[in-house]
Amino acid sequence: MDTNEETYFKGRGAQVNPHNKFFEQQYVQEYIEGLDEPFLAAEGTKIIGTYPKSILAKVDSPDIGFSRSLNPYQGCEHGCIYCYARNSHQYWGYSAGLDFERKILVKYNAVELLEEAFNRETYTPELIFMSGNTDCYQPIERKLQLTRRLLSTFLTYKHPVSLISKNVLMLRDLDILTELATLGLVRVSVTINSLREEVRRKMEPRTATAGARLKLIEQLAERNIPVSLMIAPIVPGINSDEMPALIKQAANAGARWASYTIVRLNGAIAQIFTDWVHKNYPDSAAKIIHGIEACHGGKLNDSQWGRRIRGDGETAAGIRQLFNIAVQKYMNGPAAPPLRTDLFTRPNRDGQLQLF
Repeated sequence: MDTNEETYFKGRGAQVNPHNKFFEQQYVQEYIEGLDEPFLAAEGTKIIGTYPKSILAKVDSPDIGFSRSLNPYQGCEHGCIYCYARNSHQYWGYSAGLDFERKILVKYNAVELLEEAFNRETYTPELIFMSGNTDCYQPIERKLQLTRRLLSTFLTYKHPVSLISKNVLMLRDLDILTELATLGLVRVSVTINSLREEVRRKMEPRTATAGARLKLIEQLAERNIPVSLMIAPIVPGINSDEMPALIKQAANAGARWASYTIVRLNGAIAQIFTDWVHKNYPDSAAKIIHGIEACHGGKLNDSQWGRRIRGDGETAAGIRQLFNIAVQKYMNGPAAPPLRTDLFTRPNRDGQLQLF
């Protein structure tokens, strides 16, 4: 691994800040002069407030399993090198590389917007997924508590919600999650893609350890909160051999079901990941890249629905078979439970009607 202080930013996933495709021009450092500061200085995280007009995003992808998502944050300090959400940062005028990890956009009016949506006469309750883009329990949530307030809103309106995270900060909200689970209104996915700490530190530099996430699964299960394991993403040549062990440990901790995705390097992520893999796995970088291509018809990315998430070809088929065998061996519990929509209520309006 290239750990030269001049070329590697410790604690960050991306090591480059690629050009935003929506910009015609960009700043570059053509000559390094003694008086200049490093052009890509490892600056701290910057929190940027935003106030959107709506908070619920419509999802048209038929292979996702939900049609509405809610993201209180854009960008993510976890710094996962493979994150498909990196590309969305370009719409805000930032790079998908280092900017994605250190320029975090906060939707400060998220709770008010969710209440407005629920209170519309035309609103029909259906599952909302938090978060389809970036982790709703990333570090800034500890201070801002937007996710906690959103969960309280789901509970108040008795609305179903599904969560996915790799951050044990979720334990802070066990009280609300337990109430939601009692009503059949929540299920949780915990993402783990490696049990090896050296892999996590490289691939997901600012996340909780696998051991901590397994304990998160255990504590959720103890409170009868439906919880699953998401192995995402599988990267051939790095963590593809770990699926059976991951599924076994998650099942022992209380995970009821499991799912997985194969990495795909769409948009700017191809450049970011390729740079990262050569710096962290110089001896096997070519093999890893070829393994990814083998899952996507010889390319680093395949956007075809039904194929993009699980891949295609012999390598992907081998991964799928390994996953299925492990699930059959270690997970005999029920699949993801359906969540209730019949309990939905509008407290303010319904409460007023009861006065008459």
